[in-house]
Amino acid sequence: MIEGLAQVRAELPFPLHGVNGDNDSAFINDTVVEFCRAHDLQFTRSRPYRKNDQAWVEQKNGSVVRRLVGYGRLQGREATAALARLYAVTRLYVNFFQPSFKLVAKIREGSRVTKRYSAPATPCERLLTSGCLDEAGAAQLRQLFATLDPVALLHEIRKAQEELASFAATGSAPSQAAGDGHDIDTFVRGLATAWKSGESRPTHRRKATAPRWWRSRADPFEHTWPTVEQWLQSERGVSAKELMHRLVAMMPGVYSTTAQLRTLQRRVKAWRSEQAKQLIFGALRPAELHANANRSAQ
Repeated sequence: MIEGLAQVRAELPFPLHGVNGDNDSAFINDTVVEFCRAHDLQFTRSRPYRKNDQAWVEQKNGSVVRRLVGYGRLQGREATAALARLYAVTRLYVNFFQPSFKLVAKIREGSRVTKRYSAPATPCERLLTSGCLDEAGAAQLRQLFATLDPVALLHEIRKAQEELASFAATGSAPSQAAGDGHDIDTFVRGLATAWKSGESRPTHRRKATAPRWWRSRADPFEHTWPTVEQWLQSERGVSAKELMHRLVAMMPGVYSTTAQLRTLQRRVKAWRSEQAKQLIFGALRPAELHANANRSAQ
């Protein structure tokens, strides 16, 4: 935490006057408190169970961090370094080239709420017009802005995202051969048609195109389900938990514990749902039921 705070102080274009953390022990400890006292920083914390005290931070976690990093599991030193490279490029792209709205006023008239927003501007533009920078700091910020290329930054973000996606999927970095063709010219030519393919972020969590119908594990009730089905037909109100205890008592060699209870509950729920459909829609589909009955008889 001390190293992180020191790096933040060094990179901010304006002086840091205070630190506001949450209730985590990483912030609330003697080391951080002594660091803030030594550098004349006001240390405050959010109230317990009041997450809106950190609303601005949580907003950026959703609109920036999760949208770029995704939800994949990252672990290890190499993944940490790749994440740091993504953050370094994203800081420049978001602060210098991504405009956003800011809420100026909110007026309530009865049940109607009217919100007023300022004109969209980047964080750099807002900082330059705020008046909190001296001439040297403003000149340094403008000089840095003049050296940046938004397309090149976006290309670096996509490269870092591909690396993170590989870490989340396989636990290792992508092969060098796969990344040789991702130069800036190819990236620029692809921008004109990237919108046609939909979401282009490598870390985006894509939805399944079709429902999963296959099993990844052996069915633990493949041989005992006919017995369970007989119990369900004779005792309509019996619970899946009671059925699981019966199986454990009847076949202790197969079911030594009730670890398969959740699987049995799903099977019983699906069976009862199918029985309810037959009761409700059976009279409306006589031809289909007749065909099913003929197939069962065969």
